[in-house]
Amino acid sequence: MNAIECEKLSRSFGRVPAVRELTLAVPEGSFFALLGPNGAGKSTLLKLLLNLLHPTGGVSRVLGHESTRLTASEFRRIGYVADGQDLPDWMTVAQLMEFCRPLYPTWDRALALRLQTMFDLPGDRPIKKLSRGMRMKAALLSSLAFRPELMVLDEPFGGLDPLVRDEFIQGLLELPGDDRPRTFIVSSHDIDEVERLADDVGFLAGGRLLVHESADSMRGRFRTVEIVGSRVAAPAARPAGWLEVRQPSENVLQLVHGAFSPATESELGGMFPGATVSLQAMTLSEIFLVLARQHRGDGGKEAA
Repeated sequence: MNAIECEKLSRSFGRVPAVRELTLAVPEGSFFALLGPNGAGKSTLLKLLLNLLHPTGGVSRVLGHESTRLTASEFRRIGYVADGQDLPDWMTVAQLMEFCRPLYPTWDRALALRLQTMFDLPGDRPIKKLSRGMRMKAALLSSLAFRPELMVLDEPFGGLDPLVRDEFIQGLLELPGDDRPRTFIVSSHDIDEVERLADDVGFLAGGRLLVHESADSMRGRFRTVEIVGSRVAAPAARPAGWLEVRQPSENVLQLVHGAFSPATESELGGMFPGATVSLQAMTLSEIFLVLARQHRGDGGKEAA
C-alpha cells in the first residue's frame, strides 16, 4: 500500500501555477525526501496532501483517504512539523505534553519523556524563551509522542545552526524501530542535510516532479566524467545519458553521465583510445543541480 498518492495534482494561485499535474506514489515504510529550491512548490504540495489547501486539479490520497476528505480520525495518524510552526508560547514543554496527551488516544507518555531527554528539552521553561532549535524539537516531540503512522516535515531545518540541525537529524536516526513513524516525508532545500536520511527521493522544480526514484538508484546512475587525452572531442551526436558536456581545453573533455552502468567506463575507453577516463560518484545535491539546470535549459519540461 502507498502512504501517499497523487494523480495529476495541480494548484495555482491566480495565474501562477505552484504544482503542475504532479503524479507520485510513496510506499509505506519509506523515508521520502521531497527536494528542490525555494519556490519549487514543496510546501504547497504538502499542504495539498494535508487538506490545508485545495487543489485546482487532480487528486491526492494520504493513508488511503482522499486528502480533501481527511477527518480527525485520519489526522490522529499523521504528524506534522513545519518551519515557523505556531506553538503556544506561554506553555512550558511539560504543559505542552499534558495539553496534547488527551487529544490523541495513542499518546505514549513514556515515549514523550524519552524524547524530551533525547532532545535535551527543559520541561519547566516557557516555549517563548526557547531557542529556534529547541522550539523545533518541541514541535517534533509533540508530533512523535502519539506514534503517528506518517510523519510530515516541511523545511524542518530552516534557520537552524549546523549543530542543532545535526542533533535534529541524529534524533530521528536514533529512534528505535518501534518508536519511529512507519513513513516519513520531508521537504527541504537543504539537500545535504537529508541525504543520510532518505531512501526515496523526489526532485521538484517549477512545480514539476523532475525525477522520483530510490536514493541508491539515483546515486548509482550519475557520475562526473573527465577524459584526458590528445585532442579529445565530444562526438557530433551526443550519446544517451551525456549531460552538461564541457571542453575546457582541446585535451580535456568533461561531462555528467546520467545513465552509468558497469560497462560505461570500458565504453568510454573504446570511444577515446589512449585517453585517461576518470569517473566520480555524485551527491544528491550535485545531481539535483544538474537536473535543475537541465530543466531550466529545456524550458521547464520534465527532466530524465
